[in-house]
Amino acid sequence: MTGSARLFLNVETSYSGQRWLDRLDPGAAMRAQAMVQLHGMGDVVSRILAARGQGPEGVAEFLEPTVRALMPDPSTLVDMDAAVDRLASAILSEETVAIFGDYDVDGASSSALLGGFLERCGIPYIIHIPDRVFEGYGPNVEAIRALAGQGARLLVTVDCGTTSSGPFAEAHRLGMDVVVLDHHQAPEALPAVTALVNPNRQDDLSGLGHLCAAGVVFMTIVALNRVLRARGFWTQARPEPDLLAMLDLVALATVADVVPLTGLNRAFVRTGLAVMKKRGRPGLRALFDVAGSDGPPRAESLGFMIGPRINAGGRIGDAALGAKLLLLQDDAEAADIARELDRLNRERQVLEMASVAEAEAEALAALGLSEAGTCIVTAADNWHPGVVGLVAARLKERFRRPAFAIAFNGEIGTGSGRSIAGADLGRAIRAAVEAGVLVKGGGHAMAAGVTLERHRLTDFRAFLEDALQAGVERALRDSGLQVDAALTAGGAHPALVHEIEKAGPFGQGNPEPVFAFPDHRLVDVSEVGNGHVRVRAVARDNQSLNAIAFRAAGRPLGQALLRARGESVHLAGVLNIDRWGGNERVQLRIQDAADPAVNKPG
Repeated sequence: MTGSARLFLNVETSYSGQRWLDRLDPGAAMRAQAMVQLHGMGDVVSRILAARGQGPEGVAEFLEPTVRALMPDPSTLVDMDAAVDRLASAILSEETVAIFGDYDVDGASSSALLGGFLERCGIPYIIHIPDRVFEGYGPNVEAIRALAGQGARLLVTVDCGTTSSGPFAEAHRLGMDVVVLDHHQAPEALPAVTALVNPNRQDDLSGLGHLCAAGVVFMTIVALNRVLRARGFWTQARPEPDLLAMLDLVALATVADVVPLTGLNRAFVRTGLAVMKKRGRPGLRALFDVAGSDGPPRAESLGFMIGPRINAGGRIGDAALGAKLLLLQDDAEAADIARELDRLNRERQVLEMASVAEAEAEALAALGLSEAGTCIVTAADNWHPGVVGLVAARLKERFRRPAFAIAFNGEIGTGSGRSIAGADLGRAIRAAVEAGVLVKGGGHAMAAGVTLERHRLTDFRAFLEDALQAGVERALRDSGLQVDAALTAGGAHPALVHEIEKAGPFGQGNPEPVFAFPDHRLVDVSEVGNGHVRVRAVARDNQSLNAIAFRAAGRPLGQALLRARGESVHLAGVLNIDRWGGNERVQLRIQDAADPAVNKPG
């Protein structure tokens, strides 16, 4: 977006202090009109596709992405053939394989993917997910020694390992080969291993850097399956597995890890959601049930309902629960673990709320009344290390700039950061490690994790201010709420929402469409739940729309909505289907609102 971007509804200053910008530039508007004329598409969906760079010639491929059409030969990834050769050797000689995964959804899904495939191959495997507090992120010497003691001669790390030279030296000393399957940003100097498959290593030209770790693991399984087929491994007694049926886990990880939902990732998620709809994996089925999910699985439900519950184990409980649940075939055991993860998730929410309140107060004090600054770095001694990533996400959302939350235990702190589009956090953290500011750290453009010494906290703040300044200033200068189209309450009906969903799944890189509702009178406004604001808005033709602004109470947006009861406002947000009581009703998830009187044309 540039400084010449067109305002939408002439909103220069909304209740939350944002401009509203038309997501379609003139060229995109022309493409949208061409789609209407050539394909008979509705105007709303045409605008959505055009705003995301699609033209009339690519409509069919965008609306129906397939893995077969979009996935390249896995061998285009550097070291893929070496990784597959070593894995195939382990399978054919029935070696014990150790899988070392991260403690988040991507790590759990990746571990379950590879473990499930090895199980189909009939060979022994061990999964180790490190404890966030006692082991920290990535491979460690003690865990590797334990895995070697259990007979493992091949160590495969998933969603970690790209920078783990020290622990891998110990693995080699113990006679273990190492294969790394990862996606985090990589330094120029890589650890000495049998194979390191990572589309974000600097010498990889595959163009697949947008994959999460589970996507990399899936491509490895595809290549491995191909090699095993060529070597006659699969027989009538041991048939090939259905690889597409594994895409439920890839979809889950892709959404939860907030990687771009473009290209191959969209195909992974579309196909994976179709697999989930069949409810064939007991662990996922139990999670959807305990979360109270209604209707078919959607990308949104993976990100807001399923992912947080799997993550809860790694944040404040047993980090291995997620991977174990995703591999289970027993319904009763799956239900037990799902209930435990649901309990841990509720406990996590309480911890998160208290930590967020402290972090916001610290951030406001540091930023001052102007709320100026390149980034936010907060720290405390009493925060649970498992919730710092969530605290950072809330700070980023609140202040619209990169944010870190760090939990100190003595003189060492561990923290997580979240960024905004245009400010590459992973690159900045890698540079901070190389400069000696951090003990260790890594990540990707939108998220990162760090370990640092207490006396370097001020240095870390200063380093980030310098490293991110240009990107953040550019992002803030060009920022605003991107609006796809204007609607009225009467036009927001379930059929339209189902039509819009054809352009999904939505997420990072393929943002949910935002619609503006001009001059709607707020007849009911009330605070509900844990700080949400519920609204009923009525258009001039007396058609009404139910809406909710999550976590808005006490914030400028929520306060303004409560004051505007009985008045007409411009609303903007995302449409979804509320299936309460078995009936489908449209609900607007409010992202912003504006005063029409303040934002008049001319």
